[in-house]
Amino acid sequence: MAAASMDRARLLLLVVCALLTTTFGSRNPEAPESDPQTASLPSVSSPGAPSEGLNPTTADIVVANEQATSATLADSDSEDAAIISQILGRLSMRHTALPEHERVSLAHAILAEARAHNLDPGLVMAVIEVESAGYHLAVSHVGAMGLMQLLPATGKELALRAGIEWMGDDTLFDPIINVRLGTAYLSQLTKRFGSVSTALAAYNWGPGRIDRRLRRGADVPSRYITKVMRVLDRNAVVLVSRS
Repeated sequence: MAAASMDRARLLLLVVCALLTTTFGSRNPEAPESDPQTASLPSVSSPGAPSEGLNPTTADIVVANEQATSATLADSDSEDAAIISQILGRLSMRHTALPEHERVSLAHAILAEARAHNLDPGLVMAVIEVESAGYHLAVSHVGAMGLMQLLPATGKELALRAGIEWMGDDTLFDPIINVRLGTAYLSQLTKRFGSVSTALAAYNWGPGRIDRRLRRGADVPSRYITKVMRVLDRNAVVLVSRS
């Protein structure tokens, strides 16, 4: 009886083991369970994949900035070309003795110097038209020379300040140098008197004489101012200010 009881116990143990093996052995030991802390997190797209609804990446911003800069430069080039074209048109209507390639260089110089001194290139061109009618070898009855009709003493002083080599009075017959010096002079007068109109009067009459008139409370002479502004309005060359 004891032996029979032991056999039944062993048989029962074998059945239990078989049942346990059937229950747990069917699970795949290589399939990891989901982590309860990460199972509910959204999937993250790869860096190269588009993410709809997300903020733009740094690369997107850089590309957009580059495109905006290119568009701005294109607009600026177009604007400059239009102004230079207008200046050339005015020079072609005047009695300038310059060949075409020198007129092109002069037009670029007028624009560049005006921009450098925060002046309207149309204003500079108007002064040239009123002063010399665009003739770079013009000499006035008081000895003013070149496109912007500078006195040699004034031209020499301006050249020394600007670091431009002074080769005698004939230096003022160089149209590019004359424009550089004349534009710098007009800019200095504008800063000194705080007004383009008064600066134009000083350009024509001399700053000392205008100073004396202002101290006396006298009016600033307006004839020259009116002539220049009339030419400026007629030319309609507009500068987009840049600080």
